[in-house]
Amino acid sequence: MSICSLSPLPHISPLHRPHAHLHLPTRSMSFFRHLTLPLRRHNKRRLFSVVASAVRQDTTLFTPSPISLIEPAAESLFHVSIDVSDAPDIASSYTRAGQYLQLKVPDSPKPSFLAIASPPSLAAVRGEFHFLVKSVAGSTAELLCALKKGDVVELSSVMGNGFDVDRLSPAEEFPTVLIFATGSGISPIRSLIESGFVVDKRSDVRLYYGARNLQRMAYQDRFKDWESSGVKIVPVLSQPDEGWTGETGYVQAAFCRSKNISNPNSTGVVLCGQKQMTEEITCILTENGVSTDKILKNF
Repeated sequence: MSICSLSPLPHISPLHRPHAHLHLPTRSMSFFRHLTLPLRRHNKRRLFSVVASAVRQDTTLFTPSPISLIEPAAESLFHVSIDVSDAPDIASSYTRAGQYLQLKVPDSPKPSFLAIASPPSLAAVRGEFHFLVKSVAGSTAELLCALKKGDVVELSSVMGNGFDVDRLSPAEEFPTVLIFATGSGISPIRSLIESGFVVDKRSDVRLYYGARNLQRMAYQDRFKDWESSGVKIVPVLSQPDEGWTGETGYVQAAFCRSKNISNPNSTGVVLCGQKQMTEEITCILTENGVSTDKILKNF
């Protein structure tokens, strides 16, 4: 969303005569109305859309909730856990991996949109939401990452449709699922994997996970559990340290080097991350016969 700034009005010097008044001819107002009428008609729908959007934003309900944990997850990334046990309506509104919400912090009027990293079951059982937050200078996320346990933030209800995994069912008909994530885009992918999407149901599930280097790759402590559930993890580093023997470059290039799509009609895809990556992967897969209806995104 772009924000347009209005230039200040030019300075208008006062009239030299202290009692002078500015008189406009009587017909001036009708004249101006005549000039602006076509413009108003032209922009009527746009104006209504802007006003409606503003009303929707103003009526978004936010609920105060305390931070239960905040700690580094990787370079410039933070684990943030928020206690929603006193907000059962918010907890129960999270039903599918890939959904997100708006979060507000003190001293920042602009909310941040964050995908939920934990599976819905965690909210139901423990009343917690987990997030993977990238600290960006000057953003609400940076302010969030500077808070401490016990500090209170505000959450909206959960939003979005998440990953529509029903399009990849029954699992027996889609044994191959290719998952692609870059940077903090791994957050909703964690939710998907830990929601039991993969376990003992699919024979070929691969996660191509891209980051600059290992220092910027979150959730490495979870890789072993993910692999035990049936996910083959392919880390891809664009600027690896010396000694790295795994895949290098961008995720889409790494995938092209070892595509191995045995049957495109029984292949499902999940994407989350940089726009260029998602667009190029989509192009590669559709050219190889994978249906666009089987390529899932959470936005």
